[in-house]
Amino acid sequence: MAEQILVGVDGSVPAAAAVEWAAGDARRRGRSLHLVYVAELWPLSLGEADVEYGGEALRAAAERAREVAPDVEVTTEARRGNAIEQLTIGSAAADSVVLGSRGRGGFTGMLLGSVSTAVAAHAAGPVVVVRGPAETRHGRVVVGYDGSEWSRTAMEYAVDQARARQAGVLAVSAWQAPISEPYAAAYSGVLDSAFDQQRRRAHEAVAPWREANPDVEITDEQVCAHPVAALRDASASADLVVVGSRGMGGFSAAVLGSVSRGVLHHVGCPVAVVRPRGERTP
Repeated sequence: MAEQILVGVDGSVPAAAAVEWAAGDARRRGRSLHLVYVAELWPLSLGEADVEYGGEALRAAAERAREVAPDVEVTTEARRGNAIEQLTIGSAAADSVVLGSRGRGGFTGMLLGSVSTAVAAHAAGPVVVVRGPAETRHGRVVVGYDGSEWSRTAMEYAVDQARARQAGVLAVSAWQAPISEPYAAAYSGVLDSAFDQQRRRAHEAVAPWREANPDVEITDEQVCAHPVAALRDASASADLVVVGSRGMGGFSAAVLGSVSRGVLHHVGCPVAVVRPRGERTP
């Protein structure tokens, strides 16, 4: 596993929160930090000003990172090019990529749905998107889990994060009724039976993780709701929400652009989008 956390820096408030989150993560998990500013390819005069601004943003970010984690190695780099391309390329050699949810300067237009979402969709490893500074510590990592390869990778990351934080893991499985509301009452018994079976299978799927990680408290919850709503509700008492880049079953729509995208838009705490290493992206 790579030992370096790559952080997108642009001088914005969300990017500063991303630096703080990444510094704490690096301290807890024994990683180094590499702060990157990407200067977009503007005309020469604007480009030079952008590089100068980027240098100031990098210096301020590095200073803050060292305040949060004095023992962590911090390096900085200014690049020219497209932010999405540069961060995606950098993700191949990184433990993870950490970004603010919005940006400015070198990350102009960095709203959810642009740079942060695009990098989460194409990066080689975990991408963590941070909205703002953490105000409360809950001692819990929430993960969307359905037993698929992608959710297993997400679970591995969630357990690793929880262990480093001395926190617990809540594995959430969501299941939606296949019958529309006007007809649901007539099939309530069938639906109850189906949900009970789904709940048992989901509970049993988490059991091996508890056995393999006795030092981490792993609980599970099965919800009859849309996956985004289930994870949004669970995030109210979470320090981090982890989702796979794809899924099946209750998370059948978990391709970036549906569940993963919905979680990025609607969950207030940091969100990690995780994919198996080596998976090809479009």
